[in-house]
Amino acid sequence: QVQLVESGGGLVQPGGSLRLSCAASGRTFSRYAVGWFRQAPGKEREWVCTVTTSGSTHCADSVKGRFTISRDNTKNTVYLQMDSLKLEDTAVYYCNAAFNWGQGTQVTVSS
Repeated sequence: QVQLVESGGGLVQPGGSLRLSCAASGRTFSRYAVGWFRQAPGKEREWVCTVTTSGSTHCADSVKGRFTISRDNTKNTVYLQMDSLKLEDTAVYYCNAAFNWGQGTQVTVSS
């Protein structure tokens, strides 16, 4: 089982940036693809980005060109760099690996 802890959320103005981190326990972290998801109030959880075991990345159209996912297997950590943030990016952000979820980190974009 993989345990995941997200961090890096906060309050930011539109157009600003944040970097989220997803720290994982376990020696086999590098064997898993890791995804970021988000859930806004009153909405279903939606996929944001994924990084595969080989380092390939994929992101939803709504964040493509603004968000970047990366991983550092030496630190058992996956990052989500979020630039040009919009009001609609406000949500709780979760990471997922091997069907395990973290507790989430709140991102609020507001002027």
